[in-house]
Amino acid sequence: MGIKYLHTMVRVKDLEASMAFYRLLGLEETRRYDNEGGRFTLVFMAPPGQPECPVELTYNWDGDEGLPSDGRHFGHLAYEVDDIYATCAHLQANGVLINRPPRDGRMAFVRSPDNVSVELLQAGGAKEPAEPWLSMGNTGHW
Repeated sequence: MGIKYLHTMVRVKDLEASMAFYRLLGLEETRRYDNEGGRFTLVFMAPPGQPECPVELTYNWDGDEGLPSDGRHFGHLAYEVDDIYATCAHLQANGVLINRPPRDGRMAFVRSPDNVSVELLQAGGAKEPAEPWLSMGNTGHW
């Protein structure tokens, strides 16, 4: 099973102030995604010459009143896997709860023993939706 580190995600209350902070650390914006329907912006910032090591800043346009005090700052680690179904089956067989199953053949979430949220993304395009994942509901939160 192949795996590749993608990014670490943090939620931010003030996108411009957060970007300014990460710029002070020396990071540069490498990619941006605005989602009108979901009303959020994702900004990826990485050290110069290391675009493969970004931090994803997630900004909700309608605000996030729980920030900065509710522990929602840290979002998740993200890894790309060669076969999301095989990876989830392997984790599940070893006692890991699949919080958000890969119903879409593309994305799943699990949690570490320390409650760290981990996003798993299918390399390339999404796989064809398949059971048992297709009909499996979410468990807990991620």
